[in-house]
Amino acid sequence: MKIKAAKIRQWHRWLAPVMLLPILLTTITGIIYQIGEIGGFVKQVSWAIHWHKGDFGYIDFQRSFPFLNGIGLLFLTVTGISMWWKSRRVYRGNSKI
Repeated sequence: MKIKAAKIRQWHRWLAPVMLLPILLTTITGIIYQIGEIGGFVKQVSWAIHWHKGDFGYIDFQRSFPFLNGIGLLFLTVTGISMWWKSRRVYRGNSKI
């Protein structure tokens, strides 16, 4: 089954903004916690590890947050590589290499 390039771009364009917040949150809280651990003030940044794992107080996504982050990143990687690969082939086909 062949998937059209326009459909891949549409999926990528839809999922990228949705995944931006959770991935940024995971990255930033991981960095904050790591700095706190290195600096010796883990207690002051303990909230960061909870947010990093998906525990937002009343809302607890600890079981699904890493899975959804991973699936989203994997999907964005596959669609991104696919778009890049198709644009590379089109570019090579039109150039005089």
